[in-house]
Amino acid sequence: MAYVDVRVFAHATEDEEKVLAAARTVLPLELVENIVFEKTGLTGHHGNAITLFEARVKDKKAALMVFERFAAGLSVLDKEELGKDIAQHLEKGNLYLRLDKQSAFLGKLRFSSVDPVHVRFHFQKSKPEEVVEVCRRFGLLP
Repeated sequence: MAYVDVRVFAHATEDEEKVLAAARTVLPLELVENIVFEKTGLTGHHGNAITLFEARVKDKKAALMVFERFAAGLSVLDKEELGKDIAQHLEKGNLYLRLDKQSAFLGKLRFSSVDPVHVRFHFQKSKPEEVVEVCRRFGLLP
């Protein structure tokens, strides 16, 4: 594991602290205080205010801890679904996943493509079959 990126959008109608709490759910408790989310102000299609929060976990040990936390937090059903369409989530050594923001806020990791928390795991290995093997070894895939 080389690094992990976590990104989430907070819309004008959302509480930014709650959105950040949802994003921090993917992080192990011992890392939450050390990971800083950068804040960028954006404007939506209809002129509405949107805030982008982004963090990168560069330390390899910490990135691996995030990956392990992620693998441990997903349900068997989500892991099976990911296993069926893993190729759609892989590109050039990256594994792209989207989590349900509301569920994350409530402390649960669950996949969703609607207004998600975006997570990108960047692996040192770039071949899809090597990334899949790592995912299996750590329990992210059945």
